[in-house]
Amino acid sequence: MHKAHATPALPPQATVTVEVPRGAFVKRDAHGRVDLLSPVPSLFNYGRVDGVMGGDGEPQDAIVLGARLPRGRAVTFPVQGVIRFRDGPTADDKWICGPHPPSRAERVALTTFFRVYARLKRTRDRLARRPAESRYLGWQPVTST
Repeated sequence: MHKAHATPALPPQATVTVEVPRGAFVKRDAHGRVDLLSPVPSLFNYGRVDGVMGGDGEPQDAIVLGARLPRGRAVTFPVQGVIRFRDGPTADDKWICGPHPPSRAERVALTTFFRVYARLKRTRDRLARRPAESRYLGWQPVTST
């Protein structure tokens, strides 16, 4: 069993550069190289928050809710919450950004996606004879102060 990792305070908003548009099958890294070919399209716009380091030492991961955005587009939205995720032994949270808090359907889609994603990563790691430690740790909404 893993200890829950501490989630740093979330900022009120973030500027996210879209790396994977909603509906895309190809995930590219920050340098434009193909990082992942998916058999299913991305359910959300996925990107990075430049200037903010995530727990894995790379730019903070972020999901942008709403309509498909083009790759490379930078958008600024309120941070609505965070998907708490562990990638192997490292905290790798995903900030959830958008003009409004996720709907119930969006929360279900996020939770389902990251549970399946963690399971796939564990399976990949087991097949490669590496420790299978990736875990979805939950959804944490922004709390009102």
